[in-house]
Amino acid sequence: MFKVLQNEELAPDVHRLVVEAPLVAAAREPGQFVIVRPEEGAERIPLTIAHAEREQGTITLVVQAVGHTTRLIAETPVGGGILDVAGPLGKPTEIRNWGKVVCIGGGVGTAVLYPLAEALAEAGNHVVTIIGGRTEKHLIMRDELAAISDELLLTTEDGSAGARGFVTAELEKLLSDQTTRPDAVYAVGPVPMMAAVADMTRPHSLKTIVSLNPIMVDGTGMCGGCRVSVGDEVKFACVDGPEFNAHQVDFSELSTRQRTYQEEYCRLDEQLRDKEKGK
Repeated sequence: MFKVLQNEELAPDVHRLVVEAPLVAAAREPGQFVIVRPEEGAERIPLTIAHAEREQGTITLVVQAVGHTTRLIAETPVGGGILDVAGPLGKPTEIRNWGKVVCIGGGVGTAVLYPLAEALAEAGNHVVTIIGGRTEKHLIMRDELAAISDELLLTTEDGSAGARGFVTAELEKLLSDQTTRPDAVYAVGPVPMMAAVADMTRPHSLKTIVSLNPIMVDGTGMCGGCRVSVGDEVKFACVDGPEFNAHQVDFSELSTRQRTYQEEYCRLDEQLRDKEKGK
């Protein structure tokens, strides 16, 4: 069992957990993830390692409670345990001093963005971070990102914090002026948002990296569930990614695959909820 040392709610249904996992913490690099299973018989959930403290032997995970298993993880009390935490998995982020970098996070994708932005800042980049959410309550890790960014821009769909609208509007402003145009862009969030970012940066030939989170089971490339089309090749996000050149990703195919098991998943989640109520 992996002991939960901290559990706090960052936004509605979004929790940050600090978990005791010394071997994972010692080996983790920015961009990598773990496969988490809260209890015997539960589904496996891929979660990016948002932070790691090697000396303390801890990793930080951010989970959005959208189904039965993610709720179990999010509701794990301090002092409680998680059955399996396997990793670190995936390829580390390509970090170098690009010059000026824009880091974009949408929704819970902001948690995935944080270790990337932190590593890019440590590499000497000028980091402009843009994060967005439905409302001010849905903006997560604002203070942490503000501390490592040269500039932090906020957007909300209802205008309750920062600019009203989407993160892409702020990116468009930066791209429209040569003096603010970045040398590289990193984006993490919903598939439509990452696709829009790719479309916006492609005409400028800007290096653009996205972190993908397709359907994933084992995290070792054996199941093939996380396959994505990148350029003229089929890649597996768990071993070839999770980060890819945004201009080569087939986002239309990815979006379709993300919806493949939606009906079955909702039905299973309802059955699991009924089972919990009957205990």
